[in-house]
Amino acid sequence: MVSTEHVIGTQPFTIRRTVKWGDCDPAGVVYTVVFGEYVISAAELFYRHLFGEGPQHAKDRHGFGTPTRGLTFDFQRSLRPDEQFDVEVTVGEIRSRTYTLVMHGRTLAGETVFVARLTPICVARGERRAIDMPLVLREALQAYQAGQALDQEHHTKQS
Repeated sequence: MVSTEHVIGTQPFTIRRTVKWGDCDPAGVVYTVVFGEYVISAAELFYRHLFGEGPQHAKDRHGFGTPTRGLTFDFQRSLRPDEQFDVEVTVGEIRSRTYTLVMHGRTLAGETVFVARLTPICVARGERRAIDMPLVLREALQAYQAGQALDQEHHTKQS
């Protein structure tokens, strides 16, 4: 079996995807709506990494959910069937109830495909009532963000 999506790095957290024929319109380019699936899937894999277990199981156990409050895209180029690309996840702003995951999609040659900003909001599981971010999530996001800063500092020193 061939995987069309897999994690290739954890700092920065990076997923490699292969565009499936079914992701594309008759002109042979990825449907706009499919990019939303790419981003949500990347977020779920990122949460699995943060929690060390299935993200929905972890959220159930801690009593919270993270539905999307906002999602924006800046598209730079199209993708075609069988094309591979990477999605890099970074943590942006962390607020009291929301946070932002920045997803940078790039071809294997490094050309930007898209930049997406996913902003989930924390809710009480089953109630859909906004709550302050649970400590387990805040600490995981902050720890990843700290590693992200160290990685950036390392790359700056090498330049």
